[in-house]
This record gives sequence, C-alpha cells and structure tokens, in this order.
Amino acid sequence: MRARLVVFPIKGKNWCFTRSINDSLASSSTTFGSGHSQTPSTLRELWRNFSSNSKPFNANAELLIDFVSLKMNNAWIGLEKAPQGTLKNKIHLLGLRLLSRVKPSEIFLKSISKEITDVEITYPSSLNARLVRRRLRHIATRGNIIHKKYFYGSVALLPLSTVFTVLPLPNIPFFWILFRTYSHWRALQGSEKLLQLVSDSSSTLNSSTGNENENKHNGSKYGIHNSVGSPWVLQPSKELEELLHRVDGHDGLSKCAISDICKIFDLNTNDVAELNTRFEKCQLLLNSIASSIPTKAMTVDSQKWKLEESEQWLNQRRDLIAKYRSSVEGLIKSEP
Repeated sequence: MRARLVVFPIKGKNWCFTRSINDSLASSSTTFGSGHSQTPSTLRELWRNFSSNSKPFNANAELLIDFVSLKMNNAWIGLEKAPQGTLKNKIHLLGLRLLSRVKPSEIFLKSISKEITDVEITYPSSLNARLVRRRLRHIATRGNIIHKKYFYGSVALLPLSTVFTVLPLPNIPFFWILFRTYSHWRALQGSEKLLQLVSDSSSTLNSSTGNENENKHNGSKYGIHNSVGSPWVLQPSKELEELLHRVDGHDGLSKCAISDICKIFDLNTNDVAELNTRFEKCQLLLNSIASSIPTKAMTVDSQKWKLEESEQWLNQRRDLIAKYRSSVEGLIKSEP
C-alpha cells in the first residue's frame, strides 16, 4: 500500500510532516477490516487464541496490543457519548486536554502503519529533494530514540500507577499511562517503518544501477526523484510552492494558506493548525526571553553600580574613623 506524505516549511526553519487523510482512512479501514475482525473481544477468547494457536511471541504480543487498543477505543467512545455534567463527561474533557499536549511529530509517526510498502513524498518545488529526504530520515531516527526511551519509562510506571486502584474514583493515571505506553509503541513502530522506507535501498540493487540512479537524483532538481525498486518517491509540487508564498506579518503561513493546503492535499486541518500554534507559542516564549535579557542586563549593571557606591562610602567611613582615632591618640599623648 502506498502512502502520501506532505512536507513543507510552516514557519521559518520549522517544517510540517503529515500524511494524507485518504491514505490514513484506507489504511485504518484495511486494518479494522482484517485485524480487528480477528481480535478477541473478551479475555476468554483472548486466552483461547493464546492456548490454541502455536503462534510466535511477536504475533501473540500484537494480538494482545490489538485487544487492549480495542478495549480502550470502546471505553473512549463510551466516555464521548456520556451526558453533559456527568463524571464520565468530565473525564472525557480531561482526556481531550491531555491529548492536546501530544506532539504533532508523534501523531505523524503513529500514522505510518506496517501495511505501508512505499511512500510518495510531496514537497515544495523550491526545496532540495535530498534535504527533504534527509529531514524525514532525521525525524524517523530521532523518533526512534525518543519513543523507545519513553516507551520503557511508561512500562516502568504502569505497576506504580496501580496503587491508585484503592481510591473510589476511576484510576485515571493508570489508563493514561497505559495509553501513553501504547502511543509510544505505535510511534516507535512508525519511526522504524519510516526509516526503512526512506533509507537507501542500494543494498538490493547492483552497484551500476545504484550509481546511475544516484546521478539522476543529484542531477535533476525538479520532477520525480526515485530509484528503480525504491520504496520512496519524491514528488515536487509547484502548487504547494505557490501556496507557501501566502505569509503573514510574523513570517509564517497564514490560516487561509494552511486551510487551502489541507483541502488540496487532503490533510488534517486540526493537526496542521495545532503544529502552527505550537510554533507560535515557542516563538512568543523566545521573544519574551530575548526582551527580558536587556532588562536583566540593566538590572545587573544598576546593582553593580550601587555596590561600588556602597563600597566607596565604606572606604570613606574607614578613613574618617582612622583619622578620628589618630587625633584622639595625639591628644592623649600631649597631656602631661
């Protein structure tokens, strides 16, 4: 199955990496049609599949993960349908606030499923194709390192969160850490799959073919860049390049341009808008830090000047005390 990835700079050196919605829906429908139809709905059916089938450990682990994800999806749907003002509705609102803190890069890596066999990478025609592919490899490598670390950390926190089961309320920390464990595992699998797709496939080709394709890739700047038998296709887009020229006063894409890009290339508007909002918050934080640096420098200079002034007063007082002491000693010695 081919997936379409869209890559474009959204604000300065910050880039947006996302996947087309149509490809994601096709992948999810295929997964739910084949995988979740065979996923057991009860613990008894799950145990029956474990005991009856002589499957390897990896297959049983994936079956267990599918079972847990199915239960979590059903529970989330139940919370979403809860009436307003109830405890379940408040838990759902809390979950939405927590989900808004998930990074867009994690959502992008989770969209790269194991069913994908090749990718079509759409990017502005003004960008270098090798730079786009290098950035994709970077986000895949970085995601592999980060999500592997957080996955092990979440697994380690799961037993500790079971302490809250003694409370009469739902064990929200346990279910949140369980969801984060599953989310980091999916992002880890997606980063490994993306790195496999966008990496060099020269090992499967002979040296002459690899050199010829590399020369074609380096020599052409516009057009489709791919190797024979390679799982990646680089597709420059002049239409995307024209949409990127719609910038606002903050040197970034306007909301109208983001909406047009999402409509034309079938992207998730909420994910792209959330990414743009995060970049704006980071820029505001950097601006506030930069504006506070001169103030802090002036404060340090004024404090330094006050310290020097107080030292001068102390020195003058020491001199006056020394003169007064010497004059008193002179008077005492002059008396008969």
